[in-house]
Amino acid sequence: MLKVPLAFGGLTGVLAFVFFLALYLIGVAPLGNKKALDFGIHAIMMVAACWYYRKNVGNGMLHLWEALSICYIVNTFAALINGWLIYFFITYVDPAVFTNYLADMQQLLIQGKAEMVKNIGEAEFQNMLRSVQATERSEVIADELSKKTIMGILPIILISMIMRRQNYSIMRDPRQQ
Repeated sequence: MLKVPLAFGGLTGVLAFVFFLALYLIGVAPLGNKKALDFGIHAIMMVAACWYYRKNVGNGMLHLWEALSICYIVNTFAALINGWLIYFFITYVDPAVFTNYLADMQQLLIQGKAEMVKNIGEAEFQNMLRSVQATERSEVIADELSKKTIMGILPIILISMIMRRQNYSIMRDPRQQ
């Protein structure tokens, strides 16, 4: 039960990192909002993992609980792999990616300062600004995992419902055959 989703999750994590690198190479901020589009890779690979499991392991059958488990394992493992690869990239290959990301976040906060101060107050705004400045590189891993977990709830349920296939012959009344 673990071998298939872990393999698909590892592949998904690497593919999501390739998406990160593609954003980096074309000059788009790879840690910005555009990075969320890599969840499409997660969704495609969750469908592929369920299909593969149903075809090759389940002999054409896939229960809802199996599909849910497969999807959550693929999503979680992929997020961990991708998070660690991004961490190594921003730590050892190009630390400027992370510092530019923090500068962009600070700039966004400063641009919306008037509205935020009006809503939450000056003290809370300053706390938010300090928390952005204090962000560590290692938080990228937990951030990736938490965002993918939250983003995955509805798609995982939908994929699991669509991909399940059960043998309903046990529910038939044998007297009607």
